[in-house]
Amino acid sequence: MSDLPKGSFRLEGHIDVPAERIARVNEALKDHIRLTREEEGWIFFIVDACSDVKGRFLVSEAFVDEAAFGAHQVRVGASPWVEASKDVPREYKAWVVV
Repeated sequence: MSDLPKGSFRLEGHIDVPAERIARVNEALKDHIRLTREEEGWIFFIVDACSDVKGRFLVSEAFVDEAAFGAHQVRVGASPWVEASKDVPREYKAWVVV
């Protein structure tokens, strides 16, 4: 998505959910996606199951700027998503679009 405005904040990566936690994470993820898409400043927020690695969810998100992403992080910190995905391995790359 290279057509994003300069200054946009991007994050890409994945989370690897253990088999015994898939149902709980899937349930919490529905609300997490809905709430994120209601936030001011989100451009897109996509979380999809990976077809190649069982339990892996691919994450791709963009916000209008780093401040909007920061507000997202604050909201997430007080949400059920935090508990559902606690200690789930994550690997992300984040950057500001130049």
